[in-house]
Amino acid sequence: MRIVLVSPRNPLNIGAAARAMSNFGFRNLRVVNPYEVAFREARSAVRAQHILDQAQNFENLAEAISDCALVVGTTAAVRRDLHVPLNRLEAAGAMIRKQLQSTPVALLFGSEKFGLSNEDMSHCHWLLRIPAREEHGSMNLGQAVAICLYELRRDESAAEKGFQPAKSVTGEDLERITGVLLELLERSGYVQERTSKSAELKLRRLVRRLGLPASDAETWLGMLRQVLWKVKQGVTAL
Repeated sequence: MRIVLVSPRNPLNIGAAARAMSNFGFRNLRVVNPYEVAFREARSAVRAQHILDQAQNFENLAEAISDCALVVGTTAAVRRDLHVPLNRLEAAGAMIRKQLQSTPVALLFGSEKFGLSNEDMSHCHWLLRIPAREEHGSMNLGQAVAICLYELRRDESAAEKGFQPAKSVTGEDLERITGVLLELLERSGYVQERTSKSAELKLRRLVRRLGLPASDAETWLGMLRQVLWKVKQGVTAL
């Protein structure tokens, strides 16, 4: 995968693009006729300096994409006669991933001010568009690169697995919380002796509805015990 920035104007945006590439595991950055040649020193390339150091600089777009079998341009597609097919990013991502299995692909991003020119687009097999609202379709260069690369890296099968659920709290811990909370409420006067049994049942159900993970159970017990201790100390002082 070749990420090609055509006539970028701001070194910080080039650094942000390099950072996004590092975030999602892409390494091949190509820069065509940059406005500022000092982009390799951009501080915005947090922990991605290696990508800037290895970036290739080209005088024209034809040379930058000469080894690519598929060239895809990005555009906001607002009030322009594109002359080439346009796909939304979701569909484009799947098409690019499939092509990458066999041949190199170039993904083009235009300058911050004008985007890709008609001449730039003439090198593209097709274009993609990030589904931003038409009233504000253009995006910061670094953000656009990040969104496109996220879509290329996205793995629906991995997303279905999700994160490991938190360890569930045991019935013993829930009963300990219920007991401490009940004693605290009795000592504070919230629960009366004649209603203590029904209050205990309500508390037990309430504590279980909280859905506490095991990691939080000890924290709650610690807080409740401290409050109970303070309440006992106050009663002793009286």
